[in-house]
Amino acid sequence: MTSNSTFIIIIRFILLILVQVLVFNKLNFFGYINPMVYIIFLYWYPIKEKRSLFILLCFLLGIMVDWFSDTMAIHAAATVTIAYLRPTIMRFCFGVNIEFQNFKLTNSTKAQQITFLLLLIIIHHLIFFTLEIFSFKNTLLILKKVLFTSMATLALSLLLNSLFSVKKR
Repeated sequence: MTSNSTFIIIIRFILLILVQVLVFNKLNFFGYINPMVYIIFLYWYPIKEKRSLFILLCFLLGIMVDWFSDTMAIHAAATVTIAYLRPTIMRFCFGVNIEFQNFKLTNSTKAQQITFLLLLIIIHHLIFFTLEIFSFKNTLLILKKVLFTSMATLALSLLLNSLFSVKKR
């Protein structure tokens, strides 16, 4: 990892925590939709970096959001789970292309990128709301929260991605 990419990762990490805690945790659309845009860190993180460092960073990301949100490590559990599942999700979305040394997320199609981001978001939200509600009697409530929060998170994440992505020239 170069010092420039390390600096960018650290800045994204800190800014996503701050934006999530100071802005998006305060939003509450229709009483139950609370976008979780910090998940985009898992989308932006370089593909070929060390997996153990990535899982540790995702744990720290989740635990920091938990600490500021007072949610008892639910964010950390959901974030570490999708960090662990990320290679499998990538193989599902991009096929064997991720095995090549020169594969970059920006070289894939928009549909593949959106599918990858959407799967990260849905799995995270499914784990998060299942742990938060922790009752099979409320399965419909869990699914409703997952569906609507995922749509809001995806829309805001795509907006952030388009605003802060590096454009090719």
